[in-house]
Amino acid sequence: MTARPKVGETLPELVIPITATRIVSGAIASRDYQDVHHDVSAAREKGSPDIFMNILTTNGLVGRFVTDWAGPQARVLKIAIRLGVPNYPGDTMTLTGSVARAEEDGTVEVAVRGANRLGDHVTGTVTLKGIGE
Repeated sequence: MTARPKVGETLPELVIPITATRIVSGAIASRDYQDVHHDVSAAREKGSPDIFMNILTTNGLVGRFVTDWAGPQARVLKIAIRLGVPNYPGDTMTLTGSVARAEEDGTVEVAVRGANRLGDHVTGTVTLKGIGE
């Protein structure tokens, strides 16, 4: 990204295969040792068909999606997300986004959505500064 973004500009989509390894490693990396993120039996006992991704991994993937587009000079000011349906092993999450706000001071807000076969896994916004400077 070299030019200042404009409202309505879309980000290139990012397709992320959801594997058990990605789910477990994301939970471990974020020190989330809840059994539903690594133990299939425990997840089933709690009503889930399988282990599922934690919010911290989702947050990291949203950050990656936006900063891949924005470039290394961009600074993330805020990530505000809401989880929807779970990400299970075997799913594919597709992240999409568009510029929702672009201020004169260089602050940009990107609306993001991550969907899988069940619907929206994550929705929210990422606020950045320093794009195209």
